Order: sequence, then C-alpha cells, then structure tokens
Amino acid sequence: MVTTVTRVTHSCVLLDFDGRHVLTDPWFSEKPGYRRGEPLACTPTELPALTAVIASHDHYDHFDVDTFAAYPDKAVPFIVKRGMGAKARKAGFTNVSEVEPWEDTVVDGIRITAAPAQHGVPEITYVLQSAGTTVFFGADTLRIPELDELRTRFGHLDLALVPINGLSIKPAFNRRVVMNAEEAARLCGVLRPGIAVPIHYAFTAGRLRDTLFLGYDGTPERFRSAAAEHAPGTTVHVLAPGEPLTLPTRSGLASS
Repeated sequence: MVTTVTRVTHSCVLLDFDGRHVLTDPWFSEKPGYRRGEPLACTPTELPALTAVIASHDHYDHFDVDTFAAYPDKAVPFIVKRGMGAKARKAGFTNVSEVEPWEDTVVDGIRITAAPAQHGVPEITYVLQSAGTTVFFGADTLRIPELDELRTRFGHLDLALVPINGLSIKPAFNRRVVMNAEEAARLCGVLRPGIAVPIHYAFTAGRLRDTLFLGYDGTPERFRSAAAEHAPGTTVHVLAPGEPLTLPTRSGLASS
C-alpha cells in the first residue's frame, strides 16, 4: 500500500492511504489573531474526494468548519471530539461521529482511533491505521504521559505528525498549551516512529498580539536537531505546504 502525506497548512494535513484521503483539522481561512504564517496548499473545493475528515478540538485554526463547508460532499464521514458534532452538523455535514480517547471507527478500511491530548480546551489526538500503515496525528497537544501508551497499544508507528511551536499564553503566566520542539522530539524517542513530520509551527497572531499575549518555543530546525539526539531512529521531514511525502514501505523504514 502506498501512503502519502501532504501538509495543507498548520495542522491541516492530507493523508492518502492508497487513494483514500483523510483530512485533519481543517483550517482554510484567516481572521484577526489567526494568521497561517505560510501558504495555503489548496482550498476546500480543490481537495480530492475525501474518505474522512477528523478534527481534534474546537479552536478556529483546527475546526474552521464554516469555511470548510464549501467542500461539496456533505455526507463525508466527519469524526470529531465529543461536543463538536452540533457545530459540524450546523455547517451542513450529515455524517458526524463524536469520539473520546480509545474509541474508534472504521471508514473504508481505515481504522481511526481517538487518543489522549491536553490543551487549553478539551482535545483529542488520533491514530490512523490501514493495511499495515500506522499514523499518529498530534494536533496541538501538550506532551503528556498518556501519549506514551500509544507505543504499547499500536506498536510501530510509520509516521508521527507532531506539533512543535510550544505555544504559551502570556497573560496566564506563560501557561504552555502546546508541546515545544524538544518535547516533541522526546515523544518521538518514546514512540519511535519511522518518520516524523513537524506541524503547527508557522502560526502567528500578528505582531501586536504576539507581543502582548502569546509566546512560541519551537521551530522545525530545533525539532530536527532535538530528534537527532532523542529519537535517532526517526527520520525527520520538514514539508512545505503542498509538498507531498510518500512513506517508504515497512521494510525500508528504520528499525523499531
């Protein structure tokens, strides 16, 4: 089976499992306080036919469901954290499932399992499995011990999509809400994915808001360097929006 990953922007990623496409955390528009800081690879109407959509939490830059409503197939399976379903249905989507950690569903041969997360609002991460390929999608969670269980539950990970910008809220005494580059690398050291792709690092709230309200603590370069130390068996690929990466076959991946 051929699996390809393409970043759309931020934590919005298109996963292609041999022609079956899954979109993560849709974000297709900007507004004050929410700037991508990088290009957008495509619009909702330019996406291929989707097998499923998954969303981790109800923040605009991860669940831009009103803009995503331009996607024409409103019956696409849409899997979300419990409590987000009504918003997806209000946007016109008709096949919505709500899940909590360790609950799963199967869509066209792709098993989608919710996993733990911790953020400023209730959140989940996901593990996707199809024909021997396993992918972890880390949304924008903190580094929490519960994520270590992924190694026990799922064994070898072919790909980990890990947030790295270490976002913190300054008015709340620099309260961290996203793991930073070094924490993401140490998580990879535990999970030992064959490949890691950093996500969630170009976002900006704008110069004034960044100065007053937000802090950032991670770059792709720092993640690559830290992964070399903490996860030497993992290959890091930094992908520009729209740049596809085809995963090697299991025999071509680093030993787990």
